[in-house]
Amino acid sequence: MKKFQKRYEELITTENLFYAWKEFLSGKAKKSDVIFFGGKLMDNLFNLHISLKIKTYKHSPYEYFKINDPKPRDIHKAIVGDRVAHHLLYTNLYPFFDTVFIHDSYSCRFGKGTHKGMDRFKNFALKVSKNNTKQCFVLKCDIRKFFASIDHEILKQILREKIEDGDILWLLGNIIDSFRARQDLTQNVGLPLGNLTSQLLVNIYMNEFDQFIKRELKIKYYIRYADDFVILSDDRKFLEKLLPKVSVFLKQKLKLDLHPDKVFIKTISSGVDFLGWVHFPNHRVLRSATKRRMFRKLKENSKKEALASYVGMLSYGNAKMLKDIVLDKYN
Repeated sequence: MKKFQKRYEELITTENLFYAWKEFLSGKAKKSDVIFFGGKLMDNLFNLHISLKIKTYKHSPYEYFKINDPKPRDIHKAIVGDRVAHHLLYTNLYPFFDTVFIHDSYSCRFGKGTHKGMDRFKNFALKVSKNNTKQCFVLKCDIRKFFASIDHEILKQILREKIEDGDILWLLGNIIDSFRARQDLTQNVGLPLGNLTSQLLVNIYMNEFDQFIKRELKIKYYIRYADDFVILSDDRKFLEKLLPKVSVFLKQKLKLDLHPDKVFIKTISSGVDFLGWVHFPNHRVLRSATKRRMFRKLKENSKKEALASYVGMLSYGNAKMLKDIVLDKYN
């Protein structure tokens, strides 16, 4: 089994901390807490380095707030020093773990994303349906309260199997245990949505499921984006028999539950809702909720950059009429 070889001392150098600061700074330079930290940058980075070196570092409490994006979400924001530590770990660990992940995991990975995931979905649908000459069935699943359900001890055990250095594991454990999901403070579960490290850690966690799907169940047409995944087949009964195996593995191995209202088997010809679009054999249309969110966001911010972003998004589907409406209204 391939393991992460870098040592803790190599990670926490002042040079790496300064690089992590520069990475963190992108898009945040005008924030008041960032300006305050940057006012005594070298002192703050040196103090962070010393606390990491002698292992007195302890993650600070989070600032909590809610957003609607598009549904209500709990966001937990760490202080600047901790977020620099997050970037330090992420920058060093991501390149290794990205080589461990399966090809068809598309969330929070360089060169992946929703557009690549949608193109892969289309490609799979064409292969399964033999270029739309056969019926293509899709098992679509969503995990209930995903971030809030990540079990700390299971996650740390997975990390122990991949990382040799005990001090790196100590720092990761410090960050993992700095948070507990608000709905159950008596259990060591949950990762905060606001942490950069959480993006990597949930992929490491779900990689166990990805490997089960690919290596044990030998499923060829499988795509995952965060807690949302699909399996395509020309055999509905095969997917029906597969569902209990998927559910049992998630429950027993990762202590995760499928969302009872978001599990279904549909045909491509009837339209499959995946990654913000409803997919049909020869076209895709924007999901109604995504459309409402887009207009709400543009009403709040119709600057050129925001408008260009949404116009770009609409180009990935059959949405010419909708794109014309957006340009006419906000351009």
